[in-house]
Amino acid sequence: MPNPEAPALLTHDWSMGYPMTLRSVRLTRLHVRRRLTMWQWAGDIDNAVLVASELVANAVRHARVIGHELWLRLAELEDGGLIVEVSDPVRVFPRMDVALDGEGGRGLLVVTQLADDLVWFLRPEVGKTVRARLALPQSRTSGT
Repeated sequence: MPNPEAPALLTHDWSMGYPMTLRSVRLTRLHVRRRLTMWQWAGDIDNAVLVASELVANAVRHARVIGHELWLRLAELEDGGLIVEVSDPVRVFPRMDVALDGEGGRGLLVVTQLADDLVWFLRPEVGKTVRARLALPQSRTSGT
C-alpha cells in the first residue's frame, strides 16, 4: 500500500517510543488521555484512547522483534480531527479474522468502527505504520 500523504496543517503533534511489551498498552492509554486533555481536544477522548491502545496491542502481539520498539504518534489537524499512528518493525499487516467464539482478533474491527479512516503503509527503512483518523462529531464542527 502506498504511503498516504499526511495532512499538512497540524495544530498539535506528539510521538513517543514504547517497548514491545503488553505494559506499553496501559502506558499508551495514560499518555494519550493526558496528551489529548492537555490539548483540549474536542473529540471523543475515550474513543481515541481505545483506538490507540488497540493499535499498540496489535503491534505488541503481532510485530514484536527483538531490539525494536513501536512508535505512537498523535497529530491534531487544523479541522479538529485526530491522526493516531502506530509504527512497528514488521512489514505485514495483521488480518482482521475473527472467530465468533475466540477472544482475539477484534481489535482492528473495533478500530474500524470508531475511526473514520484506517490505512497502513510500509515505511522505507523498516516495518509499517497503521494510521487511524478520527473526525470530530458533526454537531461539534457545525456549531449545532
